[in-house]
Amino acid sequence: MMGKVLILGGTRYFGKRLVNQLLKNGNHQVTVATRGLTKAEFDGPVDHLIMDRNEESSLVEAARSGYWDLVFDNICYSPDEALAATTAFDGYVGKYILTSTLSVYDFGKSPLVESDFDPYVYDLKRGGRSDFSYGEGKRQAEAAFFQKANFPVSAIRIPIVLGPDDYTRRLHFHVERVMQGTPIGISNLEAEMSYITSEEAADFLLWLGGTSLTGPINACSNGSIALGGLLEMIESIVGKKAIVAENSKQEDESPFGVPTSWIMDTAKAQAAGYNFTTLSDWLPHLISQIAEG
Repeated sequence: MMGKVLILGGTRYFGKRLVNQLLKNGNHQVTVATRGLTKAEFDGPVDHLIMDRNEESSLVEAARSGYWDLVFDNICYSPDEALAATTAFDGYVGKYILTSTLSVYDFGKSPLVESDFDPYVYDLKRGGRSDFSYGEGKRQAEAAFFQKANFPVSAIRIPIVLGPDDYTRRLHFHVERVMQGTPIGISNLEAEMSYITSEEAADFLLWLGGTSLTGPINACSNGSIALGGLLEMIESIVGKKAIVAENSKQEDESPFGVPTSWIMDTAKAQAAGYNFTTLSDWLPHLISQIAEG
């Protein structure tokens, strides 16, 4: 993968890591398009575009400021945003990668493969972010791209992203509450989840951009862990016992509190040549980092 790369939304978390990976990899002219509200320092020279994703004219201006060999879209959450991009980038992009989510899949089946949600035949509706739940917004965004775009599109479906730099602090929530002896609301301790690190999410995006793969593709670390097993791991690291409450206040509920297992199959990506890290190799170290911090 070489040439001009545009990243829509890349000032923090795995978006920022992606920018730095591209700079480290070399041979790329990287441009980041954001609203300009968050100042970010990168590990090399990066061009900046001010863009309001909610304004189609602003997106068109950014899209048509040059021809883009590759576009990474980290901030598309609705069909209207996706449809605007299919128009704006028509004739101005070589390949387009949408950051999607495990949340496009319903609960019940495990593990989940890409065909368990088919955006090519999904009933496409119009609407903005406020018109849909997070998962439905991403389903609709995928449907819009795969049904309407005249350029190659991939959608990376990722689970909860973990890392010391996680601004949502979802794993931090569990570590801190175990350390403080504060209740954690979890309805099903046996429910298993897939995860990925912010570093690997960036690595995978970079790898995907260098392939000819299109369509949806799952990405997560090898292995999964039950919520009860996660708490046991935290307990062994911090030396305190978790307090679990089945009936809890909303503010005490775990952000990982799913009703049943929610894990992904990554055979498609692995068959194409990507080697994922193993969850059990990095999760204990990350918990230790958070506990020490």
